[in-house]
Amino acid sequence: MSIRPWVVVEAPDDRGLRRVTVGGSPAGSAWSLRELRKLLDRLGYPDVDVEDPASVCWRGGDSGTWPDQAVRRRATMVVMMAGLLASGTLNAIIGWPDASSALTFAQRITGAVLVLSGVVQGAGAVLVPDHWGRREFRASGAIVLLGAFIALAMDTLLFLLWLEEKEITPYLFAFLPLGCWAVWASVLLIRQKAWKGLPRPTKFVAGFYATALLSAVSLAYSTLYQPATAPMRFSLKAEFGRARQDRSLPFVQIPLKLSVKNTGEVSVYVIVNDFSVYGRTATYSEHGDSSERAWKESFGEEEEAERYVDRLSYQRLSSGRLYEPGDVLEAGQEDTRVHVLQIPRDVPYDLIHVDLQVTYMRKDRGRIDVEHYRKPYESWRHPRYACRAHGCPSDTLTYLGRVRHENNLVNVTRAPLYVTAFWSPRARPVYSISSFHFTGGWIDNAAQKRELKKFGIATRHADAEVSVAELLRFIPAAPR
Repeated sequence: MSIRPWVVVEAPDDRGLRRVTVGGSPAGSAWSLRELRKLLDRLGYPDVDVEDPASVCWRGGDSGTWPDQAVRRRATMVVMMAGLLASGTLNAIIGWPDASSALTFAQRITGAVLVLSGVVQGAGAVLVPDHWGRREFRASGAIVLLGAFIALAMDTLLFLLWLEEKEITPYLFAFLPLGCWAVWASVLLIRQKAWKGLPRPTKFVAGFYATALLSAVSLAYSTLYQPATAPMRFSLKAEFGRARQDRSLPFVQIPLKLSVKNTGEVSVYVIVNDFSVYGRTATYSEHGDSSERAWKESFGEEEEAERYVDRLSYQRLSSGRLYEPGDVLEAGQEDTRVHVLQIPRDVPYDLIHVDLQVTYMRKDRGRIDVEHYRKPYESWRHPRYACRAHGCPSDTLTYLGRVRHENNLVNVTRAPLYVTAFWSPRARPVYSISSFHFTGGWIDNAAQKRELKKFGIATRHADAEVSVAELLRFIPAAPR
């Protein structure tokens, strides 16, 4: 007869779980004496005397050594599961808009990586009971640790992005608590050496850091470098055609050809656009005796000055638009419009001037809620949306739409932004992009300039000028 005991109960591990072997073969594990009795009962040995040294060998303690703190262990398990599920959900919510609809391929990949990281964290949450339980799956601890590291990296990134503006957003109350949870979870799992169940833990750690580095480089490239280096070029042209005499009225018809071409590599949203035709009048002096004061006044008002021409004055003759606000100009797209201007035969102007301008936003920098932006508010019907900037006329069309950064990581760390444009046939267009939403004062100019630069908003101009004498050169003189 062998003197070796039949049942061996190993010493408790760091969680209080004791492994059990029966007849030299692993039989399971137990958290308490009660669980040990249930285990032996399931194996068909209900009458084993656990106090008999001939039947049971206790290592690292006797039958009363059960250090498991069940309440604390289960509470830790619940908090770990809840944190992983919450963090995984947050990652998926942030990443899905980019993964499904981002303009650039790199940004879609970044969004897909965030969604995938959320799936990994969900898998970690499912494996938490195994890691805090009997650890039947050897990689459960490593996957849980990976989920905690993902949460820590993601929440750190969100916090650093939030520090740029320090604006209160709903997501702030999600990623700040989750960041604290991620620090606690990572420290706890590192102390437990959660990766030690893997057959080759060193390769796991090396692979994790390599993946994290590649993801960080990809994110920086798609967020910062690529949108900043893609070229943006526009070609605008305005030219007058040959004037024609109206057959039935004492008016002259002047064709005006306007062309816009997006010659860059990036599609754009049209924020606002305008073309305006002016007639110029002036006082002429053969001796060039314009006073210094008149010279300065002329230059200050019109940014033009001529020695023999004084008191330059421009009168708006016609205004219009080529595009509706919110229209998209694809890369390489070219549009042309011919506008016919009609002026009296005996106009007092010496020059006719046209000014064409297009204000756009790069699509690789942000997205506009076009459906709402295309609906204008008439200031005379909706006084709340009237333009309050200096020089704005009372009759304006107001365009207002939510604008979002192309990278959704930035959106969740910023307060809502709106693009606003005012157009009137009697004044130059006015536009802004800020958190201003007709709820308070006007706009912080410094903040607005920063946002205009971030979204790649710019204005392109083209103009043309022709003398009235040249236009009427082929028009028969009016009968006296």
